[in-house]
Amino acid sequence: MRNFFKLLMQAIRGEEQNYTELNINRAIFLLSVPMILEMVGESLFAIVDAFFVARYVGVEGVATVGLTESVLTLIYSVAIGLSTAATAVVARRVGEGNKKEAGLAMAQVIIISLIFGIIVGILGFVFAEDILRLMGGDQHLIDNGANFTRIIFASSPSIILLYTLSGALRGAGDASTAMRSIILANFINIGMDFLLIPVMGMGVEGAAIATTIGRTIGVIYQLYAILRGNGNMQIEKSQFAPNGEVIKSLVNIGAGGTGQFLIQSASWIFLTRILSSFGSDVVAGYTIAIRIIVFTILPSWGLSNAASTLVGQNLGAGKPERAEASVWRVGLYNMGFLLLVGIIFSVFAKDFISIFNDNPKVVDVGVVCLQIICLGYVFFGYGMVIGQSLNGAGDTRTPTIMNLICFWALEIPLAYLFANVFNWGPSGVFWSIAISESILAVMAIFVFRMGRWKTKQV
Repeated sequence: MRNFFKLLMQAIRGEEQNYTELNINRAIFLLSVPMILEMVGESLFAIVDAFFVARYVGVEGVATVGLTESVLTLIYSVAIGLSTAATAVVARRVGEGNKKEAGLAMAQVIIISLIFGIIVGILGFVFAEDILRLMGGDQHLIDNGANFTRIIFASSPSIILLYTLSGALRGAGDASTAMRSIILANFINIGMDFLLIPVMGMGVEGAAIATTIGRTIGVIYQLYAILRGNGNMQIEKSQFAPNGEVIKSLVNIGAGGTGQFLIQSASWIFLTRILSSFGSDVVAGYTIAIRIIVFTILPSWGLSNAASTLVGQNLGAGKPERAEASVWRVGLYNMGFLLLVGIIFSVFAKDFISIFNDNPKVVDVGVVCLQIICLGYVFFGYGMVIGQSLNGAGDTRTPTIMNLICFWALEIPLAYLFANVFNWGPSGVFWSIAISESILAVMAIFVFRMGRWKTKQV
């Protein structure tokens, strides 16, 4: 037990490691712990803001946040795509032992993020009222919520940089710095939310300011840590001039990562639309169940990101077999974890759903949703790890194609067929999710075993 806690503290502190030589189990642990904590920290931003706005501002404030966030999803998708690219390219250069090229990749990530963030920020600030109107907000909501939207969009550079720099740091094997930046940003956000909303009465604008300050300080911390020096990267001032070849590589890889996120997001929208025909109680039960599932699989995303880094670095070091062994090992651990979670949800589903809502119909729908989707957890455990591993190899195109097939060509038609044609009702939608996720995992395993990702150049 002492050795475990010693290793845990080592993972949290973050020490320079050669993950292409380290024992695979040890490498997985040291990378995944800070990545899991980072995922939890990122999810807390929305939860904390929603809590303060719902409690101290009211329904209109919550609606403003919801409408703005729905548009920001597009920005998040690009940020996540660029983050995927940053992890793949930086990890590959680190694995090759080319510190200067790793530093160059980091510099180009910063340039792309700033350019995109500034453009989006200006457009969002200028057209804030039009955005809310386009999303269906009435004039009263627009008059009271436009400043929130302006502030949030003006913070686009910080939003994007927080994602992309975290991805680049993970690629460099410095997951602990990314974790600390998110934790710091969250502490600042919570404190500022309390100060600006209930104490100073700034309403929904206070939430926007708090989030902006928190994310910006998190980015400043990341930049300080990067420019101060990282053993795996050599960063020089001259590298901050645009490099067409590196930028092209980052954009090409990032486009695939963005596409994957957008495809998944769009599929959830279609599924919600199908469920809405069965009433608001059904949508509420489904929403609660999905929120619970998303939060509990955060450790799985941390493990998947660890696999991505290990693949990138080991390919760069010319060790494709070690990269493959790392992925199968992470997939096994993730499968075990999600199997345990699935069993717990199957037995205690009603207790989990009842925490959020005590309406009998909402609870019944949420319970059925949890129990059915959890049947695909064993497959899902491998699928998400392998998908991220392909991304880590720089092959974002293959997971994008697989997502198109499974989410748009399979999941959505099955949901409609089961729910409306076979008259399974909401359960039909839940079965479509479990089936399509399982098929996606099987496809990912098949593609991964073919091994073409081992020859991918980035």
